[in-house]
Amino acid sequence: MRRVLIVSALLCSLTAGAQDWGPLQFLVGHWMGEGRTADQGPGTGAFSFTPDLQGKILLRKNFAEYPKAKGKPAYRHDDLMIIYHDGASHDLRAIYFDSEEHIIHYAIQPSGNSAVFLSEGSQDAPRFRLTYTSAGPDRLKLKFEIAPPGKDFATYIEASAHRDKPDR
Repeated sequence: MRRVLIVSALLCSLTAGAQDWGPLQFLVGHWMGEGRTADQGPGTGAFSFTPDLQGKILLRKNFAEYPKAKGKPAYRHDDLMIIYHDGASHDLRAIYFDSEEHIIHYAIQPSGNSAVFLSEGSQDAPRFRLTYTSAGPDRLKLKFEIAPPGKDFATYIEASAHRDKPDR
C-alpha cells in the first residue's frame, strides 16, 4: 500500500504543472520532417513542441538542413519559438527567434485540426504565416508563407512530418 501511495504522489507531482494545450495539443511531441523551400530545394529536419515552465509555455525547437543546391552552399537553419497565453486576452501568441537573426511575433488561430501562426505588425513590413495541419495520427503538414509589403502570401516552405517514436 505504501508503494502505491508513493507512486501516486510521484505521478501527481509530475502532472501538476502540465497543461493541456487544447487546440494545439496535436503538436506536442517530437517530429521528423522533410520538405522543400522555394529557393533552396529539398531539406530535412526535426522539431519538437514541449511544455516548459511547469506547463505555462509550449517550447518549439526546430532545425532544418539543406544540401548544396542551385549554386547555393549547404546550410543549417535553427529556430526557437515560445508559445504562451496572453495574460490580458488569454489568446494564444508566440515569439520566434532564428539563427538568421529574425524575430517574429505571432497571433495563433487554432481551428479544428490546424493552427495558423500569423505575424503581427504593420502592412509596410513583410508578413509571415505558418500553418500546421494534422494529417492523421502522428502526421503533420506544414506550410510557411511570406508576403512582401503590399503583396499576397506566397509559399516559401511546404513540408510533412511524422511523430518520432523512440525505440522501445
